[in-house]
Amino acid sequence: MSLAPRRSVRPCVATLMVIRKRIQVQGVVQGVGFRPFVHRLAVGRDLTGLIFNSMSGVIIEIQGGGRALEDFERALRSELPPLARIDSLQTAELKPRADEGFVILESEKGQEAGTLVSPDAATCEECLREVADPTDRRFRYAFTNCTHCGPRYTIIRDLPYDRARTTMDLFVMCRECQAEYFDPTDRRFHAQPNACPRCGPSLVWSGGVEGSSDPMAAARVALERGEVVAVRGLGGFQLVCDAGNEGAVLRLRERKRRSEKPFAVMVPDLAAAERLCILSEDERSALVSRERPIVILERRTGNAHLALGNDTLGVMLPYTPLHQMLVQDFAALVVTSGNVSEEPIVIDNDRAADRLAPIADSFLLHDRGIHTRVDDSVVRVFEGRTRLLRRARGFAPGPIDLGRDVPQLLACGAQLKNTFCLTRGSQAFVSQHIGDLENYETLQFFEETLERMKRLFRVTPTVVAHDLHPDYLSTRYALALDGVRRIAVQHHHAHIASCMAEHGLRERVIGVAFDGTGLGTDGTIWGGEFLSADLSSFERRAHLRPVSLPGGDAAVRQPWRMALSHLLDAGLRDVPLGGVKERDRALVTTMIERQINSVPTSSAGRLFDAVASIIGVRHEATFEAQAAIELETLARANGPDSAYRYDIGERVPMEIDFRPTIRAIVEDRGRGVMRSRMAARFHETVAAVIEDVCVRIRDGEALNRVCLSGGTFQNWLLLENALRRLRKRGFEVFSHALVPPNDGGIALGQAAVAGERLAGGL
Repeated sequence: MSLAPRRSVRPCVATLMVIRKRIQVQGVVQGVGFRPFVHRLAVGRDLTGLIFNSMSGVIIEIQGGGRALEDFERALRSELPPLARIDSLQTAELKPRADEGFVILESEKGQEAGTLVSPDAATCEECLREVADPTDRRFRYAFTNCTHCGPRYTIIRDLPYDRARTTMDLFVMCRECQAEYFDPTDRRFHAQPNACPRCGPSLVWSGGVEGSSDPMAAARVALERGEVVAVRGLGGFQLVCDAGNEGAVLRLRERKRRSEKPFAVMVPDLAAAERLCILSEDERSALVSRERPIVILERRTGNAHLALGNDTLGVMLPYTPLHQMLVQDFAALVVTSGNVSEEPIVIDNDRAADRLAPIADSFLLHDRGIHTRVDDSVVRVFEGRTRLLRRARGFAPGPIDLGRDVPQLLACGAQLKNTFCLTRGSQAFVSQHIGDLENYETLQFFEETLERMKRLFRVTPTVVAHDLHPDYLSTRYALALDGVRRIAVQHHHAHIASCMAEHGLRERVIGVAFDGTGLGTDGTIWGGEFLSADLSSFERRAHLRPVSLPGGDAAVRQPWRMALSHLLDAGLRDVPLGGVKERDRALVTTMIERQINSVPTSSAGRLFDAVASIIGVRHEATFEAQAAIELETLARANGPDSAYRYDIGERVPMEIDFRPTIRAIVEDRGRGVMRSRMAARFHETVAAVIEDVCVRIRDGEALNRVCLSGGTFQNWLLLENALRRLRKRGFEVFSHALVPPNDGGIALGQAAVAGERLAGGL
């Protein structure tokens, strides 16, 4: 059955003079304007045939003269619509037959999987012009979209991608929208979320503002009054307030129990972003990209209430018409995840009324269903490339190529910043950011997203990869599955493997994995590791000297505990830690000396915490890595400086001894050296250690490629210093861009390791 009432009808060329081909296209080719694009290519070249969506991608049958077909195939690859991507194209010749023009057929239903789901994309310029045009029928319509933009992953229930399989199935298109939808020459041809104010989703206001018949106007008034507004966005609720109103920001902090963690802001345009932050051309490009992520930028003086103790600010531009209209009258809005602390973002109106009522003063709601919750992505531009810190809206569920086919497998990821990964053929589908698996609600989010992605991509895992730590909820989930083979992957090996997989590396590399914690093969807590690794195996070549981790997670929240641990290890018993109660200090000292609730750790992340506390930056942390972030901010203010002394043992695995560094820092503190200089010298010391150890490993194993991974390499000063030193010594160095260096990239590494072991018969 044809879904295209308008079709080009041309006389059939004699069979002997024409060629007919069947072309199967796989990639992001459904719901992105690919079929009308092909229709235009065919009609413009007097070619006949047909096209339809199938579970194995898009199928094209095309017929005509040889030269015209060659030109068609060239244009098919080189002139794609903005959101489309071709991953494979298979061609076979067919017998010519009589056609009446080129037609677009109804989608085929089947079980074979080969197509991809487009991530959600920011509103295109054409749609924004319509929303801003008082003469257009979509003037100020919050749900305007076309095949070049709008919701995809958040609304799709199943493939093939048709309206009936999305949350738009409840909205019956009016005559005008139907005309667009069925017209192959229109940019809304088969735009599944297509709608207008007459037939589509609508906004609803729930709040105390009078005259709220216009929900958007009411929301703006509420924000001007200093209220916190819960807004149902693209992938879930967001909590919004006027970023310039310090009282409103403080109320949001208090209600969300987020006393010091930086807030991201949304600004109306690049000019507004320039007033808040210093932008490079690459950062401008990241801000206006179709993914519209939160971009971490260097903050100008002022607005400290948005990013306490931090010289950066997360900034994003509007990515839906709703956001565009909401922010246009403000210099900036705080836009943060609509959730209670540690829970997933809320997606339903009823649940928002329950869970967000203690935080929000009012609600801007809508009735378009959100099938899959997705948070905002976070990136930073480094060396001209956009690098992911949180992979979510705009990027998920786009695949990463593993370079070889692997069995269908599930990698369950880590405990913190969890993502999971499914594989199909050579493609690895890393989920959107799930969060910290520390409560039942987040585990539910993990499970529901996993089931949806398995259905979308027709993946039935026969192998499950997981972390070594038996108490991680992701590990427990893996161990509870029946009928699958399980492969345990050490945490830091997974970090290095994720970097290798991202860059298509298979040969052995030097892996530098610096993070907070990960269970080692010896049962201790690792975190400052130098590995000789390929995808299937690794050897530990060096590590930081282990010290006690007193109180486990308490040491993460209270950096002074790690300061005390490192001081005692360095033989410095009586160094004051201002603000720490003597009773607490005595208790933790006893814990360390008697090894009560204190396990050994080689953690680089905890070393940064310790130094931050010793030099007086921070003794208590209200969010993850706060002490390390503030230490980096101080170091940047100082500029480059010399390294402190350290020692490295000769026996493999080499033990890296920072006790000389700790003693030197304490001496500098006693002489009144500025904190910024101590911070800068410490950063240079860690980079010098990385250089030194990598050179020693290269001398012993003739390895010249280095992969840097782990959350500590979100410290951009450390990354800069390490890259400078390693490159100067002739190393080829790889770091992350497609997945985060933190635990959000662990699942990709687990999948790569499991796939390699299976390929090797291990």
